Amino acid sequence: MVERSDIRVVRCGGSKVNLRPPIISTDSRFVLCASGDLVKVYSTRTEEWLHSLQGHTNQVTGIALNPANHLQVYSCSADGTVKLWDFIDGILIKVQLVFFGLCVSACPECFQLVAVHPPKSAEQEVEAKEMSVVSSHISSNPSCTAFGRGVRAHSAFFCSYSFKYPLFFSLCSFSLKATDKKGAKNAFTCIACHPTDDCIATGHEDGKIRLWRNFIHKKEYTYSTQHWHHNAVNTLCFTPEGTHLLSGGIESVLVQWQYGAGNRKEFLPRLGGSILHISASSDGQLFCTSHSDNKITVIESSFKVCGVIQGLVKDAVLTDLMIDPRSIALVLNGKPGHLQFYSLLRDKHLYNLDIVQQEYIYEAGLDQFEVVKAAFDIKGSWLATVEERGQKSSDLEFFLKLWAFDERTQSFVLNTTITAAHTDRIISMCFSSSEETTMLVTTAEDGQFKAWCQGADADTQQDQNFWSCDFVGSYHNLKPTNCSFSADSSLLAVSFQEVITIWSPETWEMLTTLCQPPGVIRDLCFGRLSCSKYLLGTTTRNLLCCWNLLTCALEWSSSVEVSKLQPDPLSENVAAFSYQSKHTDLFVFKPSEPRPLFTNKNVCSEKVHRAVFVPREEPLNNCDESSQWLNRSQLYFLTQNMDLLTFSTATEEDRMLSSSKQLVIDDSVAVTPFYLLLGKHRQQQQKLNTQSHPALLHTPAHVLPAASVLCSMFVNSLLISNTGVQEEMDSEKEEEDSEEEMEACDSQQELRVQGSVDEVTLKLSKAQERELKRVRKTDFSWMAGLIDSKP
Repeated sequence: MVERSDIRVVRCGGSKVNLRPPIISTDSRFVLCASGDLVKVYSTRTEEWLHSLQGHTNQVTGIALNPANHLQVYSCSADGTVKLWDFIDGILIKVQLVFFGLCVSACPECFQLVAVHPPKSAEQEVEAKEMSVVSSHISSNPSCTAFGRGVRAHSAFFCSYSFKYPLFFSLCSFSLKATDKKGAKNAFTCIACHPTDDCIATGHEDGKIRLWRNFIHKKEYTYSTQHWHHNAVNTLCFTPEGTHLLSGGIESVLVQWQYGAGNRKEFLPRLGGSILHISASSDGQLFCTSHSDNKITVIESSFKVCGVIQGLVKDAVLTDLMIDPRSIALVLNGKPGHLQFYSLLRDKHLYNLDIVQQEYIYEAGLDQFEVVKAAFDIKGSWLATVEERGQKSSDLEFFLKLWAFDERTQSFVLNTTITAAHTDRIISMCFSSSEETTMLVTTAEDGQFKAWCQGADADTQQDQNFWSCDFVGSYHNLKPTNCSFSADSSLLAVSFQEVITIWSPETWEMLTTLCQPPGVIRDLCFGRLSCSKYLLGTTTRNLLCCWNLLTCALEWSSSVEVSKLQPDPLSENVAAFSYQSKHTDLFVFKPSEPRPLFTNKNVCSEKVHRAVFVPREEPLNNCDESSQWLNRSQLYFLTQNMDLLTFSTATEEDRMLSSSKQLVIDDSVAVTPFYLLLGKHRQQQQKLNTQSHPALLHTPAHVLPAASVLCSMFVNSLLISNTGVQEEMDSEKEEEDSEEEMEACDSQQELRVQGSVDEVTLKLSKAQERELKRVRKTDFSWMAGLIDSKP
């Protein structure tokens, strides 16, 4: 029976983890961060993602620990709700606030600070109608608002700034000049309140930090200035005791200022991308910094990095989305000058590959090398990259590099660098599809395409492990736009503006040309498997064309604006993303017929330029006809907002959701008797019992019995009953008496048979017999396991 399932667009990971400051649990074991419409929970010890809090329908805009319960966390979202979670078990406790409408300030760049009074109700979802505006003209940046409590005033206060009012407090407001006589930029960038003193720290555009005091008396306020950052201060954070002030900016250096000691400071440099947020644990033992490369760094109070949580780097993607054939990892642009390898299954960053191999300087406007093209061969043994510098100037520099996979280091090692691959910018490149021979083809704006192969030494005539040019081709001085190999690498298609040329890689003879309606060829790909005789192409005139290579004629064409054409390497299916009417539609079809197999309207509101099919470890089973195209591969695509999405069946998504909710036990937990009693021998108990019982560790804490009950049960299980001991001694004594009687009878019988007492053989004493029986009752099965374990 075929199970019917609906296909849905789901967020598969890769969301920003640096949108808001992360928070550290009270016991410093977990880091929680907002990531898309989820709240992700990570372990500070292993850096592993444990589970996610799922329930919001829009971007999570903030998270905060519940001050009344250190195991609970609040989350607010753009969907207008505030939810309370048990973040250990991932359970939604209450939807406290549901907003159906808010008054927004007339200024699009300013917001209002609103106090909401949640009603007392036993229901899980309630609507909050009692609201009051605390202040208007609040900036949307969370670093622009801070709350504090003064020890002298014994009252709470908040401070913030906006574009209209540079700085104001709950009691007064005042401003600084935008520039002074020395040209300093005094614009505010961030704010932090001291946890105990009446002191507020502000960061400024010129890198200065000001400490404001006596601000309760408007006419008597004072401030002192500290300066180290050479650019704007992005974030400030006081430690819980208030003894230190932490600051960060574009320099990627965490600065720790000693409060009240002038300019005395410590530095933790080379943290990666620029620092966006800083947060501290409640005990001050751990710090967390969020970075522009979508990374969270966990730092001990001794200024030692103890963990790095790296998400999918959110930057401009100049390469296509690629899949490493060996690790099945998603590969694309990472931090500047690098390619990142990202596990889609674990939603985790694996490693970076340094392509440029130059130190990156975080300086605005500085022209530096960037990776613009990359491609893998079919086996994953070779990686080709193109790096450029000077894209917007006449002084263009670019290099073509070939990287070989090293089995020993399990990474790619630079093999060949070609400094003059073409005389102008490289437009596209692709590897051959054959596993027998490896060939790379590049097309460039100089009007040529080149084929690169592993060459032979001219002196020794021996095959060498380096690459050289094997053929140079062109067509009527036209500019090539794209290239593609057939499934068996017997044909090479190279498009020259509006003309497609077909070449034989063996003889480098141009076999034929395919002319098509007006429009420059944009995407080009061959069909696979039973559709390998077809060639697909998209044009700038919004046409999708299919040619039959056996007849060299146009098989069919469709008027549709295709922003991305992506074939599935494991099937005949081809995915086409079409952008029209301010939304993107998906069409999945086979080249043999123009009728789509699957259509999904309004996939997203943005244009899709990056997509890739990812092979599955195991094919999907029991799905209906509309989901057959997802059996062998899963389609991923990237939006312009850097959201990584995929298509999934409802049953598959529910299965992944249930598996992600399983509690992960930390291997660093000490193996105590209590731990062994609860979970260590669970598998052995399940083998003995016909019915499996849920382990105590997998049960939510709020439904467990009291700790006193559990402790008494545990202690009683360790004690030995006196009654049981006495019964065991009595039974042993009865056995000994019966054995003595039997021994006496046996000895008399033997004497009668032997006829003489002198001929009787020596016998063991009764004590020795009892000792031997005790030894026989001893379990020596552990020795068998020890013997088997020996080599």
